[in-house]
Amino acid sequence: MSIYVGNLSYDVTQEDLGSVFAEYGSVSRVSIPTDRETGRPRGFAFVEMSAEPEEDAAIKELDGAEWMGRSMRVNKARPRNESRNENREGQSSRNYTYNSF
Repeated sequence: MSIYVGNLSYDVTQEDLGSVFAEYGSVSRVSIPTDRETGRPRGFAFVEMSAEPEEDAAIKELDGAEWMGRSMRVNKARPRNESRNENREGQSSRNYTYNSF
């Protein structure tokens, strides 16, 4: 399972985030997606821990916590296809493709 961490400072590093989550257990992976064009972090990350009880404890304690001047949003990550294909009401969204000429 993976944890979604949102509303992060653009200055956060994998080491910073890993050390915060390490207080709740063993961190197996930290991923901070970056913008393709600028290379700048996108303001969210994914953290994987070795045991679900550790993940649950981190989510409970860190959701809404202020860190690096921002209030973090921490919850269980949804599978990629679920988060892209459903809007907030659970209805499928349309995918549009734009071509630039």
